[in-house]
Amino acid sequence: VRLVESGGGSVQPGGSLRLSCAASGFTFSNYVMSWYRQAPGKEREFVAGISTRSANTNYADSVKGRFTISRDNAKNTVYLQMNSLKPEDTAVYYCNRQYYPTSWGQGTQVTVSS
Repeated sequence: VRLVESGGGSVQPGGSLRLSCAASGFTFSNYVMSWYRQAPGKEREFVAGISTRSANTNYADSVKGRFTISRDNAKNTVYLQMNSLKPEDTAVYYCNRQYYPTSWGQGTQVTVSS
């Protein structure tokens, strides 16, 4: 099982980024997938989740209306479109299976700063 996150970077407040998470080693389409983030000195927290066939999504209150999660089961990839970024979104972002989590990937760093 492998999860590889990418797409992070440094942006100014109000900017956008699109994160990707490529999954392998399991039947991706069978699993609810989620994004999480961990800021320096803080616990890892849930950001967004998406059901197996994309019918349902849910978000942390702090990102509702700004972030959009999506998935492409043909590509075994889950995405996180992040708009209107704020400094408090600065963190390392990870993806994982929501209900049967596996080992974490390396994450991708997102830094929002002017």
